[in-house]
Amino acid sequence: MTGRLRLLLAGLAAVAVLAAVVAVVVTDPFSSSPSSVSGPVPAGSPAPQVSSTVNPALAPAPPASGAYFGAWVGPDVFTQANEVSAVDSLQNQLGRKLAIVHTYLKWQAPFPTRSALTFLSQGSMLLISWAGTDTSQVASGADDSWIRTRARQIKALGKPVFLEWRWEMDRPNLRSQVHSGAEYVAAWDHIRAVFAQVGVANAAWVWCPTATGFSDGQAAAFYPGNSEVDWICADAYPAYGSTASFGSTVTAFLGWASRYAKPVMIGEFGVPVSDGASQRAQWLRAAGRVVQGDRQIKALLYFDANPAGQGPQGSYSLAGDAAALSAFRAIAAQPYFNPAVTR
Repeated sequence: MTGRLRLLLAGLAAVAVLAAVVAVVVTDPFSSSPSSVSGPVPAGSPAPQVSSTVNPALAPAPPASGAYFGAWVGPDVFTQANEVSAVDSLQNQLGRKLAIVHTYLKWQAPFPTRSALTFLSQGSMLLISWAGTDTSQVASGADDSWIRTRARQIKALGKPVFLEWRWEMDRPNLRSQVHSGAEYVAAWDHIRAVFAQVGVANAAWVWCPTATGFSDGQAAAFYPGNSEVDWICADAYPAYGSTASFGSTVTAFLGWASRYAKPVMIGEFGVPVSDGASQRAQWLRAAGRVVQGDRQIKALLYFDANPAGQGPQGSYSLAGDAAALSAFRAIAAQPYFNPAVTR
């Protein structure tokens, strides 16, 4: 489960200009601006540098107020039809459509899938978690042909999506593939540049390590920088076997994110089945209050699934838990989590 804004003239005028720029960032941290993504260039050309983006032109932008509400809804047996059915079932229980449907995509898996097209057709946005491959291989350009193919697929959707490449890259068990923060950043930047070549302007780039990676100081080393990231994200789960609150789980992450003028997404969060129905409901209600209390959080997505082999302490499905589902439904019904979609 589950690198930022890194330049004296002898007169006061330059200082005044600089102060004005800083004031704009502070007072309007989530304003959109046109993407600097360039148009297509011939295959084989050197990848251009992506200079700065704050939500590419056709990508989903943060809501003016409130937070988008969504989920990954994992069926017991994964098929495209079962994924659609699982999302439909949760939406029926909530009495609303999910603003964002989370979906996972292997490095070279076919796309778009039937389920992805179904979710887009119902008016939801997609959060596409695209699994990675070896970062050194990506940065070398060896996979550029495939990356262009994926970029064309996402561009051809013609609808705004969120894209997070190799989420939770700070997990120790991914180190053999990710290597280091510097190598991850080089790979991320390379993929961004190839997407720029293809002219992809409908994808908002979401950087999403683990929330615990900010508690132990590991996650920040993987940050590609403000000019390469549109949304800052974290996946937030209590430590395995712990009953830690959502608030304590995300405190370090939110403190780190507050230093930057970026919208925040909680890409995954969940409370384990092992906590019991009453505790799960209380945990979820408190999580909703935390999100409403931090206006930088602009999207909240639950992980409604039981990963194989994890047992009750690593299972998060709401199915069969009336109390937890009721608490989750109460969050979904609040106007704060039903903002108008910003384009």
